[in-house]
Amino acid sequence: MTAIATCTCCTDFARGHFSRRGFLQASAAGAAALTLPAFPAFAAEGKYEAMVLSCIDPRTQEGVRQSMLKRHLIGKYSQVILAGGAIGVVAPAFQDWHKAFWDNLAASVQLHAIKKVIVINHRDCGAARIAYGADAIKSRDAETALHRKVFAEFRKECGDKQPKLGIETGIISLQGRVEMLA
Repeated sequence: MTAIATCTCCTDFARGHFSRRGFLQASAAGAAALTLPAFPAFAAEGKYEAMVLSCIDPRTQEGVRQSMLKRHLIGKYSQVILAGGAIGVVAPAFQDWHKAFWDNLAASVQLHAIKKVIVINHRDCGAARIAYGADAIKSRDAETALHRKVFAEFRKECGDKQPKLGIETGIISLQGRVEMLA
C-alpha cells in the first residue's frame, strides 16, 4: 500500500496516537470553522434572480461582485464570464462563442427560473478593440456609443430567444462604478 503524505496530527491520529497538542489543534480548527460567515445554501435547481454576464478582465471582477452585493444578489444569480461580456455574445469576431452563451442562458432559465439578465461590460475593453477596432473605443463617447450598439443587439437577440426575461445593461469603470445604459 502506498502511503499518502499528510500532516503529522492526522498521521498520529490514524495510528491511534493521541496527543494533547493534536487535540487542541483539531479543536481550534473546528471552532474556527464554526465562526466562518454562513453563506446561503441554495439548491442547484430553484428560483434565482438573474444571470450576470461580464467580461474576463481581472480588473473588473471585484467591481462586478461589489455591484451584485449592493443589489443583494450574492448567491442569487448564475454567471457567465466571457471576453467582452455582451461583445463576446454578439460580435462577429467571436461567432464561435455565441451558441455557448445562449445555451447557458437557456439552461439557467430552465434550472434556476431566472427573471433577468444583467450585463456588465467595462471601459477600456480589449475584446472591444479586437472585435471593432481601436477607433471604436478611442474616446469615452465612442466607447459608450459602441456599448449602446452592442447592448441593443444583445437585447434584440435575447428578446428573440428568451422573450420573458428582463434585461439590464451597464458599463463598469475600472474604478468599479457601474453606469446603467439602455
